[in-house]
Amino acid sequence: MSENQGGSPPTESFEVTDRTRLRRANKRAVTEREQVYRVLDAGLECHVGYVVDGQPYVTPTAYVRLGDRVYWHGSSASRMLKQLKKGVPVCFTVSFLDGVVFARSGFHSSFNYRSVMAYGTAEPVEDEAEKSAVLESFVERITPGRWADLRPVTGQELKATSLLSLKLEEVACKIREGGPIDDDEDYELDIWAGVVPITREIGQPEPDSQLKEGVATPEYVRKIRLG
Repeated sequence: MSENQGGSPPTESFEVTDRTRLRRANKRAVTEREQVYRVLDAGLECHVGYVVDGQPYVTPTAYVRLGDRVYWHGSSASRMLKQLKKGVPVCFTVSFLDGVVFARSGFHSSFNYRSVMAYGTAEPVEDEAEKSAVLESFVERITPGRWADLRPVTGQELKATSLLSLKLEEVACKIREGGPIDDDEDYELDIWAGVVPITREIGQPEPDSQLKEGVATPEYVRKIRLG
């Protein structure tokens, strides 16, 4: 499977459009693909926004990025996936909260964060070989080597799973990092200011209560890394 699905090579930066142009705090805008992809590759969960019969919906789900596309999947009976297969426009979002920023005023207090929003129309993946390869990527990005250990996916399981992709063309990325930025006169105030970092932790593996005796925890499970 090619990273660009047979299209022209992606540019190094995303073109800024009317929808992706930041109106506020535009100095936090990121357009370089490498940085945007770094944010996307750090996550496991996205939120897909769409409208059905005038009603907005936002659905959380798992995703993976392969080249200049993102993929997400779910049950073939899913209302979201049924609607998106019809060509409904979507807003694909991934975000991280990295810290609470305490300034010397409420107005300048903030959060450190990373966020990506991508606009477009989702495309269904129908080819079984491609679908299987993408589903393998969902597993391998977290635990390289596990797919080969798993029971092979069945044709019925592939049929019961819908897979959608979105080409990353119209994308907005915004990142805030660092400490508070106060008004000059406020730096003399006797008020604590700074950042409280927020991080994600990976805990120790917890074996299934029905795990067959003698089955050891694989090394790839012990070494899970995100991002």
